[in-house]
Amino acid sequence: MTFARVALLAAAFVVAAVLSPFSSAGSERVALSVAIDGAIGPASSRQLKEALDAAARRDAAVLVLQLDTPGGLVTSMREMIADILASPVPVIGYVAPAGGHAASAGTYILYATHVAAMAPGTNLGAATPMEIGGMPSLPGGDKGDQKDVGDQKDVGDQKGGGDQKEAGGRPAGDAMMAKVTNDAVALIRSLAELRGRNGDWGEKAVREAASLSANAALQEHVIDLVARDTTELLQLADGRTVDVAGKKVVLATKGLPVETLEPGWFIQLLSVITDPNTAVILMLVGVYGIVFEFTSPGAVAPGVIGTTCLVLGLYALDLLPINYTGLALMLLGVVFLIIEAFNPTVVLGLGGVAAFLFGAAMLLRVEGPGFALSWAVIGPAAALTLGLALLSGTYLWAARRKPPRVGGEAMRGQPAEILDWQGGEGHVLALGERWRARADEPVAAGDSVEVTEIADLVLTVRRRDAGRNGARQ
Repeated sequence: MTFARVALLAAAFVVAAVLSPFSSAGSERVALSVAIDGAIGPASSRQLKEALDAAARRDAAVLVLQLDTPGGLVTSMREMIADILASPVPVIGYVAPAGGHAASAGTYILYATHVAAMAPGTNLGAATPMEIGGMPSLPGGDKGDQKDVGDQKDVGDQKGGGDQKEAGGRPAGDAMMAKVTNDAVALIRSLAELRGRNGDWGEKAVREAASLSANAALQEHVIDLVARDTTELLQLADGRTVDVAGKKVVLATKGLPVETLEPGWFIQLLSVITDPNTAVILMLVGVYGIVFEFTSPGAVAPGVIGTTCLVLGLYALDLLPINYTGLALMLLGVVFLIIEAFNPTVVLGLGGVAAFLFGAAMLLRVEGPGFALSWAVIGPAAALTLGLALLSGTYLWAARRKPPRVGGEAMRGQPAEILDWQGGEGHVLALGERWRARADEPVAAGDSVEVTEIADLVLTVRRRDAGRNGARQ
């Protein structure tokens, strides 16, 4: 009995010794870090979603969301805010490095994080919604023509959004912008109430495009911490109590190892193709690649490249807040230009360019930093498309004016030699082939003739050199 107890204790000791390294390794927690650098868009939203999934899967202590952004799309911003609010892992928003900023959409995201921090030398704010619709901005154009809500003095007094006129006499055409602004104010105030931050300044950032430096933001109670680097950030955040998905959590972040999550290849691809200018170029390359494949069957490469580019372009546009009427106009313009290339009329070419440009102007329903069509891209694209159509049309017109090179029509005017002749019929040699022929004038074997007509594989010929042929008779 004693021996059995000793053996059981020994076995338990061995099992504990074997499993203890694994249990200790599994209990070690880390702080994950993900950097959003650039405009907020579909790629940023997906990057954050994957980072939050990784943090939840690995039971990370916190996720540090490092921001350096001029803003971006409202749809992507709201997706990121919803993911942060639903995250089971605390998210620390950190505006860094020095010289960076969290403007526009970045400000809302920072307000949504459980702990908000900034590095010295950074700033946040200017959260005014961008203008809806409009024409692509001209290079070097007057930006003052694109009025934002911060310049609308009386919008703040129109709580209902306003089917009224503003005090400055501006018509109620700004009613939509007033509604967008009031919606943005409600969002940032709700986030401020949720995280216990300064909602009044948040509203000021929306209505007046106000901005703050790191120290000023700390004094205004817009952020919670100012930290020089991630290590100091985790040390200062240690011991804070935050509300994570409805539960109070005390952060234990001091001395945690930090692991940076790099974006994968798909996110990098998304960040490139979801630029509206890139998406439009991909779509044009795709359309013309397919057209070239149909006009030159068997080339393969234009069809493969064109189909791939077209699918990528349409996929990118589907992720963006586009106006499908504008997209339809752009495609209609391209179709008109293709028809113009094969059947020159000038009218179709000009109409195609006009439809393409109007469609480009209407394509995006909402523009944001990094997500706006530029005339520097659209103008040359339209000019290149028109030029290609006109060049193709010129070659086709010239080909039509030249005599036929194949078929029965190509036989007219060709020289031939009489091989044998009897009565009004015989055989001739034309283009290296023996043909049946007839003539309305007397000819003889060896005469040089030319073809005037062809019917049912029978040539009609006449003498080419009447003087020489007459002397021979």
